[in-house]
Amino acid sequence: MKVFMRLTALAVFACSVLPPAQGQNSHADIEKSIAANISDPAKFQAFFADLKQAVQRHDAAAVAELVSYPITINPRTRSAKRIRTPKAFTAGYDRIITPHIADVIENQKYEGLFVNSRGAMLGSGEVWIGGICKDKQCKQTDIRIITIQNTSGAKKHP
Repeated sequence: MKVFMRLTALAVFACSVLPPAQGQNSHADIEKSIAANISDPAKFQAFFADLKQAVQRHDAAAVAELVSYPITINPRTRSAKRIRTPKAFTAGYDRIITPHIADVIENQKYEGLFVNSRGAMLGSGEVWIGGICKDKQCKQTDIRIITIQNTSGAKKHP
């Protein structure tokens, strides 16, 4: 009985201090985080839908238009590659948007996004979307893909 009570107390403590697991965020929580860290949630939702549709259609040019340049693909790895233009992105699309990355984008649910000051994380960090400031006060932002990295061998986010 003591063991059960201790486990129950531990579970209650963990639930009170740990953030909710990915996929357990409410729509309102995600919208608040997006508004605070990226941009207008309606603009973000439109961007997110455009990205998913472009990847599903295998539309390299459309995906390339959603990227912030220059971008480093697989940063902090030996296979890191700097892409400077939409044309270069389109030419290397199949090496950048691998089947694993495409699967992550296509299957990401809005309520499953992890959002912090760096942006919105898709999957286990394979893709990050952020707000790019267009003015000094950062009152106007563009929403863009800021990181693409193959984490297929990494531990998955819950």
